[in-house]
Amino acid sequence: MAYTKLYQGSFIVVQMMRRYLENQGINPLIKDESESARLAGFGISNIGIQQLFVHESEVPNATKIINVTLGQMKL
Repeated sequence: MAYTKLYQGSFIVVQMMRRYLENQGINPLIKDESESARLAGFGISNIGIQQLFVHESEVPNATKIINVTLGQMKL
């Protein structure tokens, strides 16, 4: 399975996007390197930054949802 990173940002924004995507039947993967490093006992960088990935077959629909979400937030 191939996954594509669609967004990287704060924990709050990524979790909101995850919820919107799941409501549309898209199951994203969330990667949090700072949490992984903390759990492994290493130094933490980029605290609170997460990456959102979706399966390559879901990229077109997920991109639309993410763009609408970002537009509503006016980041």
